[in-house]
Amino acid sequence: MKNSEVSRREFVRDAAVAFAGAATVGVTSFAQEAPGGAGQSQPVDPSKILNYNENMEYRRLGKTGLMVSAVCLGGHSRSNLQERTEIVSRAIDLGINYIDACWDNEVIRDAQALKGRRDKMYLALSHGAKEPRNEEYRTSRKLLEALDELLKLSGQDYTDLWRITCLEPGGRHSFDTSCEIVDALEKAKKQGKARFGGISSHDRRWLKFMIEYFPQIDVVLFPFTTMSKVAPKDSLFPALKQCDVGAFGIKPFGAGSLFTGDRKEDFRRARLALRYILATDTVIPIPGANSIEELENIALAVRERRQLDVREQAYLESISREMWAQLPPRYGWLRDWQYV
Repeated sequence: MKNSEVSRREFVRDAAVAFAGAATVGVTSFAQEAPGGAGQSQPVDPSKILNYNENMEYRRLGKTGLMVSAVCLGGHSRSNLQERTEIVSRAIDLGINYIDACWDNEVIRDAQALKGRRDKMYLALSHGAKEPRNEEYRTSRKLLEALDELLKLSGQDYTDLWRITCLEPGGRHSFDTSCEIVDALEKAKKQGKARFGGISSHDRRWLKFMIEYFPQIDVVLFPFTTMSKVAPKDSLFPALKQCDVGAFGIKPFGAGSLFTGDRKEDFRRARLALRYILATDTVIPIPGANSIEELENIALAVRERRQLDVREQAYLESISREMWAQLPPRYGWLRDWQYV
């Protein structure tokens, strides 16, 4: 036990030293207004952007230095392999260059859909059922075993981003588990199995702690909907900027609760939601797409103006309240992310 305590202190000490020496080259800051303000991305050399398309916008993903498309492709979708392959092909045409998959079946499907075109996309993965939500996978050793298993199942030698899926609200991980998570990410990077490491969580306070305490965290994923606003106190946004951590927003459409079933109306709502999130100039939304038409509508939002006019703001507020009221019980935790 004594040796274990010494190792833990050394780990924390090394993390603190690394943090003190880490470069804090700032990401584009959060607009002075709440989301919906006019954030501006800085121009970059197109030759340095993977799968560049002049009609797509690209944003620097924090300290990773990767330039990723302003909207990316989430792993959750109802599409089979053939449909997914067609969606991925169209995403490549549109200049989208990042896919996020957080369950083994999604990772296997998306790796197959990308076969022969792996150089066109960054592929992030998580083995959700065999990561810290499962008590058996709260040590660095077990997490690395799960990563090895998933890489083998999906026929990959490495992942661009290992984004470990962590506990939902009501169960913040212990400090020891947090250290084990970071240790696994570090080892995966050193072993060449993951280019970058990050975490996904539904707990804002724990995410803020992880960002500020561990410089090894490159990217975080958290819920961000049309109801999300900058928190007046202890917001994630200053921590993201100070620590130069990339941020992806999950559930941008409130787990589908934003929609009505009317195709034209739902497409309009989806674009409004994405414009709202893009205006943070910090959070990169990763919506799911079940069809090529949905994907093209997602990409269209990038080309529309960011600033919502008075009528659009009023309409978005109205449909957002509807979305909030219609959340299924199993997605009630999204309400905890009204302030970020």
